Amino acid sequence: MTSKPPAVARPASTVMMIRDGDDGLEVFMVKRHHAIDFASGALVFPGGKVNDHDHKPALRDHADDAAEMSDYALALRIAAIREAFEETGVLLAHRRNSDEALVGSALADLLARYRKPLEDEDVGMVDLAVAEDVVFSCDQMVPFAHWITPEMMPKRFDTYFYLCPASEDVAREAAHDGSEAVDSVWIRPQDALDAHDQGTVTLVFATQMNLKKLARSATIAAALKAARADTIVTVMPAVTKTETGRVLRIPAEAGYGVSEVEIPST
Repeated sequence: MTSKPPAVARPASTVMMIRDGDDGLEVFMVKRHHAIDFASGALVFPGGKVNDHDHKPALRDHADDAAEMSDYALALRIAAIREAFEETGVLLAHRRNSDEALVGSALADLLARYRKPLEDEDVGMVDLAVAEDVVFSCDQMVPFAHWITPEMMPKRFDTYFYLCPASEDVAREAAHDGSEAVDSVWIRPQDALDAHDQGTVTLVFATQMNLKKLARSATIAAALKAARADTIVTVMPAVTKTETGRVLRIPAEAGYGVSEVEIPST
């Protein structure tokens, strides 16, 4: 009997917005709606699939540092910015000829006009950019990790994680959309991990590992410095049976401090 080939891993992007809190570095996370078919009910970073609109060539004229990026790298960053806008109400962008982030009434106006059409893919980020003369802050999206869903999973994603520093004004704008995300929080990475250990929140494996990696940094400056110095190693967890149970194996060189994690028995 011929085994079924693995599902295709769809390109996706995730943004880890970070700020300096009173007690250390905080990251913005949202809780997935229980009706969502991937990571339902889990605490996650905003993100989602790359769509056709994210590849539009005209976006190069509306993205900071676009000349330094391949078409694919640019599309991934645009997708991350779009998902953040759709899920959190934060638009990581600025008006052309202005370095100030879009916040307050200017952002509220864009939300009212573009958020739903973007979610429905009736329009793309290029439509918003051209109509509003907006430039997306792709230069602020710092590569952090690259994870691919294991081959045995029925739904798979090829996901790039990006760090993005959030100014005080931008951080105030962040809130869940009430649709895909039903709750949101700025939280220290270790606090999120502790809540998972206590059973009060759900974290998928990739989120756990990236929170652990982020928890090593106490400030935005430290996190960005570490990310820029790091070499991104692709992680596709593999399940292996051992004498004591099953483990998830990941590359040691990916920098998570572990190469295998036991899968709890159910």
